[in-house]
Amino acid sequence: MAKRIGSYRRKTRDELTKPLRTRGKLSLRKFFQKFEIGEQVVLKMDPTYQEGNYHQRFHGRHGIVSSQQGKCFFVAISDQGKPKSILVHPVHLKKV
Repeated sequence: MAKRIGSYRRKTRDELTKPLRTRGKLSLRKFFQKFEIGEQVVLKMDPTYQEGNYHQRFHGRHGIVSSQQGKCFFVAISDQGKPKSILVHPVHLKKV
């Protein structure tokens, strides 16, 4: 068997970099935002907060908030026709 090369954040240098003026501390407004069940959101990863993020292949996708678990939200998306549910921290979500 061949050994797996890299981790789940492999090849994300350009995808997970913020513009120069937006670098620094995380906005508390983004951290404490609330979502209602059934609300449409876009998965937009914030590289300053690594916890509660998702796999890079879902970056930029949109979905529907299906439920909440602790601070995080379950987002239902369609991945090539297959329904999937992803647990995401609100820092990485943006309202549509």
